[in-house]
Amino acid sequence: MDELSRRKMLMITGGALGALGMTTPAQAQSHWTWPASGSVAGAGAGADPRWVWDEEADPLLASILDRGDVPRVNTLLRTWTRNDQPLPAGLPEDLRAFMERARQLPAWADRAKLDRVGDFIKAKGTYLILVYGLGGGMMSTAIPAEARAVYHSKGGADMKDRIAKTTKFGVDAHALNAYQPDGDAIVSSVKTRLVHAAVRHLLPQSPHWPHTGGQIPISQNDMLVTWHTLPTLVMRKLTDWRVRVSAAESAAYLHLWQVNAHMLGIRDEYVPATWEAAYAQSAQVLDPVLAPTPEGISLADTLLDMASEATGPGQPVTRALLNSLTRYLLGDRVSDWIEIPREPVWDPLVHNGLPLWVRVREGFITWPLAPPISWTLDELIRKLMLFYLGEAKPISIEIPDTNRPG
Repeated sequence: MDELSRRKMLMITGGALGALGMTTPAQAQSHWTWPASGSVAGAGAGADPRWVWDEEADPLLASILDRGDVPRVNTLLRTWTRNDQPLPAGLPEDLRAFMERARQLPAWADRAKLDRVGDFIKAKGTYLILVYGLGGGMMSTAIPAEARAVYHSKGGADMKDRIAKTTKFGVDAHALNAYQPDGDAIVSSVKTRLVHAAVRHLLPQSPHWPHTGGQIPISQNDMLVTWHTLPTLVMRKLTDWRVRVSAAESAAYLHLWQVNAHMLGIRDEYVPATWEAAYAQSAQVLDPVLAPTPEGISLADTLLDMASEATGPGQPVTRALLNSLTRYLLGDRVSDWIEIPREPVWDPLVHNGLPLWVRVREGFITWPLAPPISWTLDELIRKLMLFYLGEAKPISIEIPDTNRPG
């Protein structure tokens, strides 16, 4: 039995059972009813994604960690920054072979759609920044599995660095040349996949992890949950706000996130083929798991403090506004779970003012020069975010070799 299989068997039969209410694999299987016919693969084995991880990357990263190769690998991979670059010389051969496979786009990737999504990003970039950051980013703190994994991993001890790396992936994946030869999305995706595999090996070794339930983190189900806090949440909000999105833009945006999912290691049989399939899957995997945790409450407070501090003077005012924007995007139930304070002044202003802002902005977007102007401003925001988070230094997504200290 290999190490990955051994860890899975220990997780299924060992101490995690008590914390998970004595869940058995048979019970877990009955949880999953989303049909693989609704996926980009069109078919699948039907395995419950809660019990599926990354069978190719996980044993590889476990071996690299156990061999002590992580520092050397990180040093080499800092020089790999563009999709068309060859992998650095000196990488372990097993890692090089995996990365050469992992960097290939799926056969079903549609270059025309990946090019077309730029028009959507140009026009809707401001909404994406808002919903990704204060919507999906804050919702993640109300997802127990994700909040605990982030808090207890190495990134939880330095959230600015953790958010910097997450932001880099998002910026690279939404660049107009994201999956072109001179883009960076493939690089960031493959590096993130390596990070996830390392965390799966490391976190079960943390003395704090058994108290959180003990399950191996970042399962395929966990990744799907996170996926739905991003594109699915965006499309729901754009629909709620009655933002104009053409059928071609909608299809292109979905396709971008289908490719992102594949490149991060999500099996094609779990990747929704349509928005209708995405909404159905989200209702099964995301909606029921939202809940408060001490780790999530702490992370939410840290994230909002970081965002307000980034603005400089007037931090109390900014924090209050961010609280209200978060509450508007997530609703009262989730906001109360992660202890977002109610703001008597800002809450009604945001509740009434944000829809008005959307209507005004949508009227502006019909002007011929509006999309490029909007894109320029959004791109400036993204660059400033990376500048602040990276403390004016290049941001490199790197493999962790420890958990959160203490």
